[in-house]
Amino acid sequence: MTIIHRPESPLLKADALQLAIHNSANFSSIATDAQGVIQIFNVGAERMLGYSAAEVVNQITPAGISDAQEVIARAAALSIEAGVTILPGFEALVFKASRGIEDIYELTYIRKDGSRFPAIVSVSPLRDAEEKVIGYLLMGTDNTARKQVEREQALLDQRLREQQLALQETNVELEAARALAETANRAKSEFLSAMSHELRTPLNAVLGFAQLLASDKPPPTVAQQRSLDQILKGGWYLLQLINEILDLAMIESGKVTMSQESMGLSEVLKDCQALIGPQAEKRGIRLFFAALGERFFVHADRTRVKQVMINLLSNAIKYNRRGGTVTVECAPGSAGMVRINVTDTGAGLSGEQMAQLFQPFNRLGQEDGAEEGTGIGLVVTRQLTELMGGTIGVRSEIGVGTTFWIELAASNEPVLEIAAYDAPAVLDGRDIATLKTLLYIEDNPANLSLVEQLIQRRSDLKLLTAIDGHGGIHLARAYQPDVILMDINLPGVSGYGCLKILQDDRATAHIPVMALSANAMPRDIEKGVEAGFFRYLTKPINVVEFMGALDLALAFAAEHGSLPPVPTEAS
Repeated sequence: MTIIHRPESPLLKADALQLAIHNSANFSSIATDAQGVIQIFNVGAERMLGYSAAEVVNQITPAGISDAQEVIARAAALSIEAGVTILPGFEALVFKASRGIEDIYELTYIRKDGSRFPAIVSVSPLRDAEEKVIGYLLMGTDNTARKQVEREQALLDQRLREQQLALQETNVELEAARALAETANRAKSEFLSAMSHELRTPLNAVLGFAQLLASDKPPPTVAQQRSLDQILKGGWYLLQLINEILDLAMIESGKVTMSQESMGLSEVLKDCQALIGPQAEKRGIRLFFAALGERFFVHADRTRVKQVMINLLSNAIKYNRRGGTVTVECAPGSAGMVRINVTDTGAGLSGEQMAQLFQPFNRLGQEDGAEEGTGIGLVVTRQLTELMGGTIGVRSEIGVGTTFWIELAASNEPVLEIAAYDAPAVLDGRDIATLKTLLYIEDNPANLSLVEQLIQRRSDLKLLTAIDGHGGIHLARAYQPDVILMDINLPGVSGYGCLKILQDDRATAHIPVMALSANAMPRDIEKGVEAGFFRYLTKPINVVEFMGALDLALAFAAEHGSLPPVPTEAS
């Protein structure tokens, strides 16, 4: 990899972020200065485009490696949309980002050898401490696989239509067509899962090391803390964006999992109040949950109801006025339904704006405002509500505020079963007489380093590491660690294979095993829990959640003892 060092450039000062970007071989990361001249050209960009960094840095803008006709067409479309003349070239590629609008678009890149490939490009402005734009970051991924899946899906859809019109088609042929459709949908699902994994892996390094630096001793300087805050803010926002896009894609592909049952609204709303309370307090918003006149139960998915409510509450807080109020009320709805109202005291919505609600990536003219967002949240909220058999609506008055409401099917009170297992209390490290052992099995050096630094901050733990499954199993048998933490995508034998071997071995079956993986789709988490992992943690690491899960695993290990004694033969 070729790295161009320009000490005077502000872009090169964020070392942790720069290292993560440069080391990502699966995504092209191209950073420019404010005029669009390329300053950073990472390993992924070299691999995808065939240029070395030395051939493009300080030489050209990203427009020089893009399809010229597409750039001209983009400039023309943006000129009409914005009502100003936008020149075809670099300005057209970063026009929205330069105005604070999150921008993701498709573009054809041209390699050094003249060959072409479709790419998905995300553009973000880079700002200095005074919020002045000092350059742009273009993150790109090869879109060939998805395009191929779409072409195959289109051909398959056409074939299915022809088969439905042909009455003489046999049942065998129809079964074959259904099998092909399922194969195509699986391919799309795998693409989404792979995209999530590849995006989360570099994010894990960025957010993990930034959290470490922020809590270091001695603490960072004020200037360093401002930079770390910007890295963390951007990283967590990018993670939110990834999650929202994947949520929308999963819903549209029919891959959303629902576990609907009778559930009480009071418990869910209490959780939402705890989760959203700090956000409201930070913005000076009064959060009021009206007392329930009666206990309301609905037939729905608890996790998805919470997701819907958090989306509505976040919007009510984000677009409220300073010192405003957000009120949550429950009441009987239309026949057989329960209604939940979320009312804010914000500026309100016009009739035209309400007509445009629930459109993907439509922020209703807030693109230039101070609030970040993708315009996806309400789309996901409506579709999740409808998947649970509910409805969503809105009423608003300019200058007074807005009420979003959802209705879900009413249900009888559920019959509660006694929990089979009560999680033990979190251990206080100061009460542990001897050091406990954590075995971490991971082949990614950055992840190993991050967890090693996290464990160094624990006075009650020592760390063993292995870079593959077989080595980890050997260490587990030899050293009998208290807890095992492992990646899923390991060389040789996967995390699931390791877990099965450890579970089947009497010498290690008692050890709680936690997964830590960038495979973070809901079905991945469900699969991990079903396989027997004590906890399934996802990357990027949230340090507080990581430490909490580790404490629970240590408490579980202490309560359930160590290696059981070898049974003796009856005399």
